[in-house]
Amino acid sequence: MKVRKVPLRKCIGCNENKPKKELIRIVRNKSGEIKVDITGKAHGRGAYICKIKDCFTKIKENKTLNHTFKSDVPEEVYDDLIKEIDDYE
Repeated sequence: MKVRKVPLRKCIGCNENKPKKELIRIVRNKSGEIKVDITGKAHGRGAYICKIKDCFTKIKENKTLNHTFKSDVPEEVYDDLIKEIDDYE
């Protein structure tokens, strides 16, 4: 049986490479809408964050998502993110 390669992605909070399934994806589509992508398959530019509150606090304080997507990120995205992190823990 063949061993499958596990895709790795970098968390924008702690800059660690982790398996894609362990991270939450935030996506900005062509129309500029930014949202949390639970499926991990939505079209657009993606950024990943660990399911840990420390990483969430870092990206919110440093406005890392604003820099990543080169636009202002609405508060609803942060609310959805913290909700996903709380559900995981």
